[in-house]
Amino acid sequence: MKKIIFVRHAKSSWKYDVSDSKRPLKRRGIIDVSNVSKEFKLNNIDIDAVYSSNAKRALDTCNIFLDTLEISKVMIETSEKLYDFSGNQVVSFIKQLNNSLETVLIFGHNHAFTSVVNTFGSLFIDNVPTSGLVMIEFNIESWQELKKGITTLVLFPKDLKANQY
Repeated sequence: MKKIIFVRHAKSSWKYDVSDSKRPLKRRGIIDVSNVSKEFKLNNIDIDAVYSSNAKRALDTCNIFLDTLEISKVMIETSEKLYDFSGNQVVSFIKQLNNSLETVLIFGHNHAFTSVVNTFGSLFIDNVPTSGLVMIEFNIESWQELKKGITTLVLFPKDLKANQY
């Protein structure tokens, strides 16, 4: 059984004159991803590998998440393939994962993540919001066999009571 935990980057700021890939997180985004990561931690899921888009907002989201989970940041691998908005590169990336990995945590972007979780998950999700988390389990031995799985966990900031701005 393989698992992927998709986490969309936290809400980012448009107030700085920087390129898209260098946009920082807003305070609200930091609070949201902190709440989602704390809630996720209660599931006690062992993570085999962590991958992030190379965009600043995704990598910063990843770092906050790993701090909460007490996972070493040495585990983070960045990939330009995860700086994808259609989902095609994300699927290609997943199919190239090492088959020894059972549970993978991936940080990236929309519309890619909404597309991928709807294509491969069992639950229709209209939109994966910023800081949103969706976990899908797959009954496969090899990532190359990627097919429809079961959506087993959905955590969105708006659903968590501890949200405060």
